[in-house]
Amino acid sequence: MDSKKSIEALQFFATGLTEGALVHKLQGQIFKSQGFTKLGQKYIDHFNEEMGWVEKFYDRIIDLGGDVKFEGAKDRALCCDPVAYVKADLDIQKAGVELLYKCCETLINDPTTYDIMKGYLADEEEDLYWSQGAVDMIECIGAQNWLIRQL
Repeated sequence: MDSKKSIEALQFFATGLTEGALVHKLQGQIFKSQGFTKLGQKYIDHFNEEMGWVEKFYDRIIDLGGDVKFEGAKDRALCCDPVAYVKADLDIQKAGVELLYKCCETLINDPTTYDIMKGYLADEEEDLYWSQGAVDMIECIGAQNWLIRQL
């Protein structure tokens, strides 16, 4: 087992996920303030779920004897248009799931880290399917009708 490789992968995803989770939290608050209560709560709940994964990643880094790092977050613009945000988030999720598949392949010799990342991958795929379903619904019933369902 190459614990250094596992630590690097876990830190990489912990950093990216922390940033993404904070954006989801803020977007949720924006959507709730616009009256899209269901959509806003979905993203706020998503933040809590994602931070649970970050905790698991950091716990594993510590178990492997690594140092937990806070690498900060990049400046990211927030979006006031829920439809545009869901579509942009879908693109991010597609890239993230693809990256997770590649990462899991490299962790096969560390079964514990592999299992953690495999669980995270399954969770991210579920999120990807939700976003894809939302975009499909928007295209099928129209943005205004979809937004009404998010009140």
